[in-house]
Amino acid sequence: MNAIINTQHKHRSYRSYSSKAIEEEKLNAIISAAQSAPSWINGQQVSIIAVADEQRKSQLSELVGNQAYVAQAPIFFIFCADFYRAQIAGEKHGKTLEAIDDVDALLVGATDVGLAMSNAITAAESLDLGTVPIGGIRKNPLEVIELLDLPKYVIPISGLCVGYPNEDPGTKPRFPQEAIFHKESYQHDQTSIIDTYDETMSAYMNKRTNGKQTTSWTERVSSFYEKPYYSSIADMLEQQGFNCKNVKK
Repeated sequence: MNAIINTQHKHRSYRSYSSKAIEEEKLNAIISAAQSAPSWINGQQVSIIAVADEQRKSQLSELVGNQAYVAQAPIFFIFCADFYRAQIAGEKHGKTLEAIDDVDALLVGATDVGLAMSNAITAAESLDLGTVPIGGIRKNPLEVIELLDLPKYVIPISGLCVGYPNEDPGTKPRFPQEAIFHKESYQHDQTSIIDTYDETMSAYMNKRTNGKQTTSWTERVSSFYEKPYYSSIADMLEQQGFNCKNVKK
């Protein structure tokens, strides 16, 4: 294995950070790595907001669901799907950019964010920094948009805490490769794999919490997906100009 793959294999989510500031050179390297990720049509449909101000981080910490490590981390990045620049391009050439009305625009924007964030995480971890993505940035998206002064056609997709870790939480067990890697076509028979993984995760949680929790993977995931998790997504999309129509040619 090479150094990059070794770094990726050692990924874990850090939720406790020291007060040590991140060197500007490292921050620039992380953003440069994120910007080097591939994007649909080279549209570069991503913007990254870096928040270091203590008051703003405190506000964001509350908005994402009272996650204290957002305030504790020296830098909190907000990764946004961004079609604002595409809108400017349309105005420059007299085009209306009706594709932004299509639901596919959301897939494009979210995919570009995922690719950029993945690069950023690998870059940060290669520099001995810790990270944890924060999906809770979508919990109160209208307030986040106002706080960050996001223009129309820009939506927050995920946050990312970055800093020097205070502790090593260890890596979580993953599914065996046969669960997620399918050759030629999708393999539907996954029940036994999931049952075995439930046992693995229950044992992991039991050890990690000193016997306080034995939550299995299916228990956790089914609870999350039992009903829509965030209630303001539709309002955010409408406000920011994403109509999500099924546009047909």
